[in-house]
Amino acid sequence: MVDLARLEPGHSTFVADVASRNAIPKKFLDAILGELRNAGMLTSKKGKAGGYMLAKPAEAITIGSIIRTLDGPLAPIPCASRSAYVPCEDCKDVKACQVRLLMLDVRDAMSRILDEHTLAEMRDIGENAMAGFIYQI
Repeated sequence: MVDLARLEPGHSTFVADVASRNAIPKKFLDAILGELRNAGMLTSKKGKAGGYMLAKPAEAITIGSIIRTLDGPLAPIPCASRSAYVPCEDCKDVKACQVRLLMLDVRDAMSRILDEHTLAEMRDIGENAMAGFIYQI
């Protein structure tokens, strides 16, 4: 997604090119990009001028939404999930379970961070870090 966020708006790139630039197996990347396209984050065109591009501006895509699309709920354990809650089999009182209560805090902290940062910010972190590295040399 960061690679695609570096493209000029309206421009697309081929899966093979993204795979090559990022040292990712093309077959693996095909599956990932397909999931992101199905979630409405990417669009694709076939043909010579085809490829993948962001479906909306990088500023409108949160890192949390990308992770949820690819990996599912953010909660470290199912009973702490807001969207896919599954109670533990051996839990007697979910409202008093210390493990669940701590994991809810973990889930909320992760969500707060990942949902407040956008793909554009993530793209720019990398570019700014490289600029600082080059400047230091």
